[in-house]
Amino acid sequence: MSKVKELFGISTTTKKRTRWAAVVKQSRCPFLGRTCLKNRKSSPEILIGTCTVSYGADKLPVIICPHRLLERRQIFTDCIHLLTLHEPGNELHIVPEITIPGGSVDYFLASVRQRKVKDFVGVELQTLDTTGTVWPERQRFLKEVRINVPTEDVDCEDSYGMNWKMTAKTILVQLHHKVETFEGLNKKLVLVVQEPLIDYMVRNFSFDHIKEARLGDSMHIHSYRLDDFDGDWRLELAVRLSTDAAGVSRSLGLQGNAKVELETIIALLEEKISNSTMLNVATPVNVTPTTQPS
Repeated sequence: MSKVKELFGISTTTKKRTRWAAVVKQSRCPFLGRTCLKNRKSSPEILIGTCTVSYGADKLPVIICPHRLLERRQIFTDCIHLLTLHEPGNELHIVPEITIPGGSVDYFLASVRQRKVKDFVGVELQTLDTTGTVWPERQRFLKEVRINVPTEDVDCEDSYGMNWKMTAKTILVQLHHKVETFEGLNKKLVLVVQEPLIDYMVRNFSFDHIKEARLGDSMHIHSYRLDDFDGDWRLELAVRLSTDAAGVSRSLGLQGNAKVELETIIALLEEKISNSTMLNVATPVNVTPTTQPS
């Protein structure tokens, strides 16, 4: 059985009829509604398309592409309750990459009335970074489904691992700088992760003080699992946790001070909202955070 669990958004164990040659040729990401953004460092013209792989003795499905988290736009729906100033009649918009002190936030979910932002929530996506290369496993799967691939790719003994420590520490450091901005504005920042990553963070960092989600906290963590639905994978919310800026600092033992006026972020959001940013579960998010090739 292939270690690649999803390729270009399609389960490698799906019971649906799949023309894999056409899938690879189109190289389309269904979560973005456009061509995949993940290319090879050595050959940038080649799109990899690996969303999810198995890892460890338990062969857990581990998401390695943050765009995979955009399935059904569920992660944004699960943040609506944090828009405490949202009212019936307001529109919901998904706005990508707004820069604040501490760095760029992947997405903002904004409540908008007559093109004016009434409330917003920041949404950060984090999946596991890999070490080594998934490429040989990808090529071996394609050979299994009778697609011609170079023999040297299939015979390659290179493998991949999960960069648990660096992924977890990097996102916590980034959150530490950003959450102070949100807390100072009485707004919420949400980190969206998959279960294996948050489990690692709980075991290896100071998380005893981070408890079940409370609406008043500024820092929220939404952990998702991948459920197998008759051969296809589906993202489901599993756990919600929360803390505040001091809690994030306590996890790392760091200090920081990032403040920005509320009007500054609202102005940046209002510059970007349009019909194309409106939350609609039937259409993909058409603009995305910048990702590094892998």
